[in-house]
Amino acid sequence: MTTQPQSPVTVMPPLPNRRNAELFLLGFATVITTVALLLVEANQEQGVRWDLATYIAGYMALFGCAHVAVRRFAPYADPLLLPVVALLNGLGLVMIHRLDLAEGDLTSDGLGGTASQQMLWTLVGVAAFALVVIFLRDHRVLARYGYVCGLTGLILLAIPAVLPRSMSEQNGAKIWIELPGFSIQPAEFSKILLLIFFAAVLVAKRSLFTSAGKHFLGMDLPRPRDLAPLLAAWIASVGVMIFEKDLGTSLLLYASFLVLVYVATDRLSWVVIGLALFAAGSVAAYYVFDHVKVRVQTWIDPFADPDGAGYQMVQSLFSFATGGIFGTGLGNGQPGTVPAASTDFIIAAVGEELGLVGLAAVLMLYTIVIIRGLRTAIAVRDSFGKLLAAGLASTLAIQLFIVVGGVTKLIPLTGLTTPWMSYGGSSLLANYVLLAILVRISHAARRPIVTTPQQSTPIAAANTEVIEKV
Repeated sequence: MTTQPQSPVTVMPPLPNRRNAELFLLGFATVITTVALLLVEANQEQGVRWDLATYIAGYMALFGCAHVAVRRFAPYADPLLLPVVALLNGLGLVMIHRLDLAEGDLTSDGLGGTASQQMLWTLVGVAAFALVVIFLRDHRVLARYGYVCGLTGLILLAIPAVLPRSMSEQNGAKIWIELPGFSIQPAEFSKILLLIFFAAVLVAKRSLFTSAGKHFLGMDLPRPRDLAPLLAAWIASVGVMIFEKDLGTSLLLYASFLVLVYVATDRLSWVVIGLALFAAGSVAAYYVFDHVKVRVQTWIDPFADPDGAGYQMVQSLFSFATGGIFGTGLGNGQPGTVPAASTDFIIAAVGEELGLVGLAAVLMLYTIVIIRGLRTAIAVRDSFGKLLAAGLASTLAIQLFIVVGGVTKLIPLTGLTTPWMSYGGSSLLANYVLLAILVRISHAARRPIVTTPQQSTPIAAANTEVIEKV
């Protein structure tokens, strides 16, 4: 008896991790940022200075280090996330420098003004990004600390409300923690911590949210006793609106919770009930609180008080009208006429100098990040990772809608910053941490599954030995 020929062993080549593509795209982002900066300098007749080369070299070094961290510790991460964010960050730095020139806020040693401070915060943000990528080896570890993250997020969210106005209020909103020489906006970090908490609770208590109550209008309504988490989220969002006068954070957190509940349960009834509660709370807040009424009235007709409450919105609309289709060109507009142009209204500055085409390109970059985040949520294998990735991507989409909608008069103005573009250390640092978590989840989603060959049983091994002897 002869032995049967064994099938040849197929050796699979290692799957490409696309890190070289990421490096190439980072180089492309650097080229675009450099050209944009040179255009601003040329149109403002500033001349080409050596400190511009230092600025670009620092930008390249920062994102080169971020790329090395991803290549070493998350080699299978999505290759588009970091380059697109680097480009958004670079364009934001260029636009902030442009606004510094408009305001005459420059120093003799370097770019000066708020652009130098934003570059410093970019350094801190990229360092935080690298640290999260290096030390967060498995995103599922975050689920163990879901309740801790939730409690911490609520505490950070509540701190400005209990501080005196001198330490927490700016422009009518109590959203800051101001210390000598330093200030922080804790709500930016609360959104990440609360997303981790929402995802962990929805995974652990999924049966609570999927229990069906009465059937009404084609929807399975939840049981009344199961509405406690939704009511808690609604009360928290209304509390932020009332005590901190922060409409943007209130809407962002509540909408993110509704999105996560819908993704986890696939039930439209939760969204309908949540939107009904939000509408009721908004109408009540309009009649009870003056700051909400002013925001809504300014949104309806900003030209009713063009030199007072409506001045900022009127100037923003004029900026978009001046930019037209192709814009006035980088350095050729007057973006400094819009109050808070480097923070809340940086989209108006982009619309004026880059026009509708340039603004659409910027929005497309954000769309790429959001879509890749949602694709990561689909591809990752664990439920917590799916919910967390979907929540992070949805939060970016909701925040972008709130910002652009407010600046363009689509919805009432809320005061949120544009991720990675607006001036502000808290926003930049928090969004880089968000990006790092998303990169970590995408690495887990794209990493090939390593299967080990099954060991043969003693009976099979004995049969093989007999056959070989025969």
